[in-house]
Amino acid sequence: MERAENSKVLVVDDEPQITRVLKTVLGSQGYDVHTAQDGESALVEFRSWDPHLVITDLRMPHMDGVELCRRIRDTSNVPIIVLSVNNENPSKVDALDSGADDYVTKPFQTEELMARVRAALRRSGRPANQEISSFEAGDFRVDMDARRVHTRGQEVRLTPKEFDLFVYMARHPNRVLTHAALLEAVWGQASNDQPEYLRVFMGQLRKKLEPDPSNPRYLVTEPWVGYRFNPKG
Repeated sequence: MERAENSKVLVVDDEPQITRVLKTVLGSQGYDVHTAQDGESALVEFRSWDPHLVITDLRMPHMDGVELCRRIRDTSNVPIIVLSVNNENPSKVDALDSGADDYVTKPFQTEELMARVRAALRRSGRPANQEISSFEAGDFRVDMDARRVHTRGQEVRLTPKEFDLFVYMARHPNRVLTHAALLEAVWGQASNDQPEYLRVFMGQLRKKLEPDPSNPRYLVTEPWVGYRFNPKG
């Protein structure tokens, strides 16, 4: 069955790492994403592209997030989610007073942000995107229907749990994922006392996906904490 048109999300932040990560995460969920580095360029993009949702930082050069909210609200009721840090409470209140619908505090969990995105789109009357059948993650392409991963032009056959583990990491790129988070996501809550699962399956993934498993570029160990997925190695 053909999917509905992707919801369009405009991400505004002067930190390139934030815009890259959000574009990857939102894109992996089927959203069409454009980015802007400041409020002025965001307003130009907003007027020409007409997104269904705006995610904006508060502190930016030229035009901050509060003024951007105010300018958008002059002409549109599109949902706006602001990103803030803990010490920006006055600005956060100003943004809400200027028309923002919701806020997420940095550093944020991508799961929380995605839940806020879905909720904002539902409230606006636009259904959130269905799970997509495939997505790109740096040097990898993931086919969700066939449960296959391709890299460097080659198909890689993964076991069901290897696939689930890789997909979870690919949907959270450039982020440290703790042992507990990975275990719960892939094996469920009862697995937190089984850390050997993770060591075994990570070793198997590296053998299949890394050019040199002894010196991993994509599936990187964060000592004593967990692992991180580097999409580009």
